[in-house]
Amino acid sequence: MKIHTERGTLLDRDFQAVVLPLYEKDTELAGSARAVDSACGGAIGTLLASGDFTGKLFDMALLYTGGSIPSSRILVVGMGKREEFDVEKLRGLFSKAAQKIRGLHITAFALALDGDTPDIPLDRKAMAAAEGIILGLYRFTPFKTADTDNDTEIESVTIVADDAASLDVITPAVAEAEIIADAVYLARDLVSNPYNEMTPTILAERAEEVAAGGNLDIEVLDWDAMEKLGMNTLLGVARGSKAPPRFIVMQYRGGAPEEKPVVLIGKGITFDSGGISIKPSAKMEDMKSDMSGGAAVIATMKAVAALKLPRNVVGIVPATENLPGGNAMKPGDILKSLSGQTVEVINTDAEGRLVLADAITYAHRFEPAAIIDIATLTGACIIALGDNVIGMLGTDEALNRAVKDASEATGEQAWELPLWHEYEDLIKSDAADMKNVGNRAAGTITAALFLKKFAGDYPWCHLDIAGPALLDKEKPYIPKGASGVGVRLFVQLLKEWNAPGQ
Repeated sequence: MKIHTERGTLLDRDFQAVVLPLYEKDTELAGSARAVDSACGGAIGTLLASGDFTGKLFDMALLYTGGSIPSSRILVVGMGKREEFDVEKLRGLFSKAAQKIRGLHITAFALALDGDTPDIPLDRKAMAAAEGIILGLYRFTPFKTADTDNDTEIESVTIVADDAASLDVITPAVAEAEIIADAVYLARDLVSNPYNEMTPTILAERAEEVAAGGNLDIEVLDWDAMEKLGMNTLLGVARGSKAPPRFIVMQYRGGAPEEKPVVLIGKGITFDSGGISIKPSAKMEDMKSDMSGGAAVIATMKAVAALKLPRNVVGIVPATENLPGGNAMKPGDILKSLSGQTVEVINTDAEGRLVLADAITYAHRFEPAAIIDIATLTGACIIALGDNVIGMLGTDEALNRAVKDASEATGEQAWELPLWHEYEDLIKSDAADMKNVGNRAAGTITAALFLKKFAGDYPWCHLDIAGPALLDKEKPYIPKGASGVGVRLFVQLLKEWNAPGQ
């Protein structure tokens, strides 16, 4: 599908359908809505007067024009209360409209962005509309072989602007949104693939394809290279699987040579059985989402390169499976990490922090401006914040604020939890420098405190996406299943980046 921008109006030609958003209890039509209503002999006004369309958020009504305008259909979509409307609702509105139109087996439609939204700049409005449409139309179907009644796909969307200045704003915003949405598609695809189609080796191959398609350097370390470096916490997790681990390092050099890079690290557990501390069988199939952090990092690197951001960025994905087996790590094992610190393994299902520990330590060699890791790390985060919120913990106030700002701009909401040092007592070990899990109390915080021990003095932020990575119920522009969370947040963060302290 392609989103086109052009100068003109919704009355200029046959778009198959036009989309008109209206506020709840809107009685005064303006802009495109007024022009279309006039051309259709007051059909929209009649609809409003009938009470059949209330304008409540995502409420919809389909009108047939009978040849009064070139397009045969008008889809009126509710914006909800005027005072509550924002960018996130705008994304959802156009997502829902696109899904409705696809369900009608229509392959093209058009819209204008001249509605009454004074608090949303036109470029943000264009980006949000494009993001909502593209992300809302995502479907993962490569393994479906049967024909369905829902196989119609929208081929094109046109956004019209009635003046050249508006068109000059809308066009680059839409192009940027298409790049970012394409990256989110990649992340969703990587997570949605079944385990037998997404091993650490396959994940590394996909990262190599991304690097080959853009201005990215890539290095993939195998078992021998990791062993030589001393990545024993990562390899401890990998020991139980016959699928070899991979350590993926992607680099984008868009900034000045002397500029310190931002290092993004994504947990890449392509299958997590829990190891010897095996998980219950119920819902274990969902553990394909345990590499959602790694998928987000690879996809972000693709977007950063395509957008040609003036930043230096490194993406690291420690990838392995976590399985029980004759060589698997066992509760009670003590592992020496790349940092030299030792870890007593209490629970082999707390494996994500073990692979991240070595990855965070490896990031030091880049002397980064900041280290940000993203991981489906703790079920405790879902208990604390639910399915829709990212848990955020970090050591640098400016970095945390920047991440929070990016989360608010993209709708990928993050909520900060405290890194109270008193809780470090919960992960003290009698036999090693630390243990990999505490008790049930403050599980998300103790996991982050574990990772903090490997961050050194670099500004560091940890994002726990255990909740929003894989959804049981769809949201307006996020399908049931893999969400691709983190990609848009990271791109927004890097677009607006100022190194901590600047």
